[in-house]
Amino acid sequence: MKEFTIAELVERWINNELTETERLDISARCDADAAFNQEFSEYLLVMQQLYKQGELRSYKSLLQSTANKVLPEFKQPTGKLLRFWYKNKKTIAVAASIAIVVSVGLSITIQQLNPNKNNHLRPLVEKLKEQDVKYRSLERQLGKLKRDAASSISVKPRVESKFRATGFMIDVHNQYLITNAHVIREADHQLVVENRDGDQFSAEAVYINPEHDLAILQIKDPNFKSLQPIPYTFKKDEADLGESVFILGFPKQEIVYGEGYLSALNGYDMDPVFYQLNTLAKDGHSGSPVISKQGELIGVISSKEDNGDGVAFAIKSQYILEAIKEMKKMEEHPPVLLQPKAQLKKIDRKAQIKKVQDYIFMVKGN
Repeated sequence: MKEFTIAELVERWINNELTETERLDISARCDADAAFNQEFSEYLLVMQQLYKQGELRSYKSLLQSTANKVLPEFKQPTGKLLRFWYKNKKTIAVAASIAIVVSVGLSITIQQLNPNKNNHLRPLVEKLKEQDVKYRSLERQLGKLKRDAASSISVKPRVESKFRATGFMIDVHNQYLITNAHVIREADHQLVVENRDGDQFSAEAVYINPEHDLAILQIKDPNFKSLQPIPYTFKKDEADLGESVFILGFPKQEIVYGEGYLSALNGYDMDPVFYQLNTLAKDGHSGSPVISKQGELIGVISSKEDNGDGVAFAIKSQYILEAIKEMKKMEEHPPVLLQPKAQLKKIDRKAQIKKVQDYIFMVKGN
């Protein structure tokens, strides 16, 4: 069988243009003819690699331009690309290999410049679908009952959210909360925070740091009632390996408690901005506080490894404090007023949770 006929057969094989009988004939010939089998296999391997990259046209152009430079006496072929490949495969293989290396290198560089550079990490924002539709239906029914019972009272319409995450209060005087920058990116139009009772309050982002995946929100709603001083403080130095911690967040439509320990002092791929925690974190936990048994906030949950349960990553409290310092330079917003003393020391875990839970909010938006 001629070389170009093999090339055509390979193209038809990859494009599923062969009948079942033709495929069986080719397989039988490969079994019976070692030379044919080698040629056919070489063509098939090359074409599969090109098609797998999804860039056959660009590679054809690359190979042709390489051939024109390397083989100036070579005239424009009138046959198939693979005829050209077979006649000059050693020279072109080297050039194509270089091109592939450059392409892969460029891809890696782009990923490093991308804010979501760790493609194996999954932000823990829950996209609300069916369960939220049912919940919104119940909300509307309750809202109707309230309006019927007190028609003279103006009822504020609820925001129908497309996502849910978590945030926690850091300043009750100015009504500031901390969450993740990737959470804020989910909101194209409206942003609200919701307390444990289901009350929603308008909020807006006043500070965003994509590099450290942090955002500060401010509640801007006249209906929000200020809370008592925050019971937790921020840990200023690095936490200890093996330190016991607990988290509170909203992986569902109620606050959820989780506990664990600090399993590594650096995050994914040795990222020093993060701690690695041994704790079960789910979608909706983005922005959840990580609190030590001494009542100090040591971090905020950001993500988990895509294929691993029981391992989560939290931004260290030092970077939250840095964000608070940076906000002081923003004259359009008052500075964050931190609580100087923790109120969670020397009390048991149940009492700690009761003191903390009212300062944890769902972050929603659309």
